[in-house]
Amino acid sequence: MIKPIDFNLPPGEEPDDVSEAAAPHFDPSEFNVEYEFDPPPVEIDIRSECEAFFAPGGPLKAAAEYGGRPYEFRPQQLEMAGAIADALRCGDNLCIEAPTGVGKSFAYLIPLIYRSRLAARPALVSTETINLQEQLIDKDIPLLRKLTGIEFKAALAKGRHNYLCRRRFALLSGEQRDALLPAPALALDIGRLGRWMEYTTDGERDSIDFRLEPETWSLACCDGASCLGPKCEFYRNCFYYRARQSWETADIVVANHALFFTDLAMRAASGAAGALLPNYGVVLLDEAHTLEDNAADHLGLHLSRFGIVATLNRLYNQENARGLLMRKGADPALRGAVADSRDEAYGFFTPFENVLREHNESALEIQDPSRFPNRLSAKLEQLYRSLAQFLEGQEDASFRTEVEAQLTRCREFIVGIDQFTRKLVPDAVYYAESERGSVSLHATPLNVSELLSELLFHQDFPVILCSATLTVRNSFDYYTGRTGFCNGRTLLLDSPFGADQARVYIPRDMPDPKDDGYQAALEREVPRFVELTQGKAFVLFTSYASLRRTADDLREYFRGKGWQLLVQGENMTRSGLLREFKEDTDSVLFGTDSFWTGVDVPGESLSNVIVTRLPFAVPSHPLIAARMERLEREGQNSFAAYSLPEAVLKFRQGVGRLIRSRNDRGIVVVLDRRVISKHYGKMFLDSIPYRFELV
Repeated sequence: MIKPIDFNLPPGEEPDDVSEAAAPHFDPSEFNVEYEFDPPPVEIDIRSECEAFFAPGGPLKAAAEYGGRPYEFRPQQLEMAGAIADALRCGDNLCIEAPTGVGKSFAYLIPLIYRSRLAARPALVSTETINLQEQLIDKDIPLLRKLTGIEFKAALAKGRHNYLCRRRFALLSGEQRDALLPAPALALDIGRLGRWMEYTTDGERDSIDFRLEPETWSLACCDGASCLGPKCEFYRNCFYYRARQSWETADIVVANHALFFTDLAMRAASGAAGALLPNYGVVLLDEAHTLEDNAADHLGLHLSRFGIVATLNRLYNQENARGLLMRKGADPALRGAVADSRDEAYGFFTPFENVLREHNESALEIQDPSRFPNRLSAKLEQLYRSLAQFLEGQEDASFRTEVEAQLTRCREFIVGIDQFTRKLVPDAVYYAESERGSVSLHATPLNVSELLSELLFHQDFPVILCSATLTVRNSFDYYTGRTGFCNGRTLLLDSPFGADQARVYIPRDMPDPKDDGYQAALEREVPRFVELTQGKAFVLFTSYASLRRTADDLREYFRGKGWQLLVQGENMTRSGLLREFKEDTDSVLFGTDSFWTGVDVPGESLSNVIVTRLPFAVPSHPLIAARMERLEREGQNSFAAYSLPEAVLKFRQGVGRLIRSRNDRGIVVVLDRRVISKHYGKMFLDSIPYRFELV
């Protein structure tokens, strides 16, 4: 669904009027107040402080005494910290490729910590993965606080849906509980949540130590559309606002990319009034290789059948006679209007679903959305007016707030459908996609570099980007062109690891992935190379269908060897698979997209990374196709300018899972003969530091 705008001020509340006309007349001479001004802050040379911290004999040398890793001087780490210090001093943007092993989190945290002694506005650190956020907040920052001796505040920022809402919970556990819960069995969850509330200190979803249905949490969590802010009777004890207060007073705020880009979109739409995060004075984006895709996702338009139907079911679900409008006194005609809208929601998305099925595609560009019938908007408009009239007679503030939230969403759906059907999002690709049993509609911007240049890289604060993989053939040109990075410099750091720590094997007789014999060869070569390391392997796939077939065909082989086969998409979550892989040293993990990046398994458990196929994006996906078509219109070769560098970067990410420390050793296996048979194959092999051997 469309992401709602989340204002700091509650709905209907305006700032105090402080205009000259409204102010009472006063004579300034009547006031004679002597003010005591604080002395200006002492200038701090952040670069010198960083150099002293990382130098041999500096504070970092004592890290092991406080539970950190033993000290080793890393010139790349010092160079990175110094470059960030210079960027902070000058207010310039900075883009850094920091290979694994540089110690990049310390390299950017230390300048930000020294900055906190004189900066009025906090620093925002945004990461892609939860693992890195937890590492920063729970390990790195506490350790650096001890080592620097500086008392600074750090806070972890999460979206409001991560916090329990006391008001919504009170409504769910009150006398209307049975009507409001979609299923009777969820009443057990409400009881568990009630007992948990008695001892939780933060109200965070992640701190729940029992199984909870996602549907229950969605009904009880904090929700922007239904939040009353300071007008809420539970405001003083609100988990979410208590967390936000800690963000406002923090020197360093750690967030994820989803929250950061949601905040960025809200600032673009409504200015500071729509901001979720504090008024930051510097932004540091770690794991910045996902910048373009994250921005495209959050700066675009999204509608889903699931989202619309879920909102209508919240009002009234005719299948189980539950919902807000089952409340005593609600007009049955209102429930009928909701049921009609729900039917039309299915009717609106069905033609899109049929087109996907006819073309046997999971995603398809919709070049003329207006040709698809739309009776849903009229039904939602009618429902909107009826709900607004119904609310005029409601005195229960909490109930009224819940209905108003659904009213807001109805308006958002109406606007979103209009924007999609009339193609009002400029320079975007419009497409339908089938996902998880639902159908969604997207309008994704193609001018991300222009948007980011304006919204991010031309602001009054420096933006620092860092990742282990940003360059192609040691050049930032591709990355900066796609992301719009400007107003600053780039820095490419050397790897602290040796080229002799890994070896690359390429089978001589491997067929081309398009050949009929490829799957059989894949199932022959995977066991061959897994045996070299006695398990301990990641096998990375580019499609789930190929992963499933290979896993099914080789399951008995792995069982016979006594090596546990862990398969993405079966019984365990991604984090559960990773945990089991680390604990069972000889296990083998088959993974797709999410295991190519953001996974850290140092030591013997991961000694072998097998790349089954070069990771080219599917060219038929509407977003990929539209990006390539745009380049062709500009006179560029879309394969050379987009497909190839994207694949090289992802290849580097996948191979980068292997060597995570100076002590790691292992092998990389590439089961795609295009690295030796195609002219562009050399570009992949040149992108990694290890020597290859044909076997």
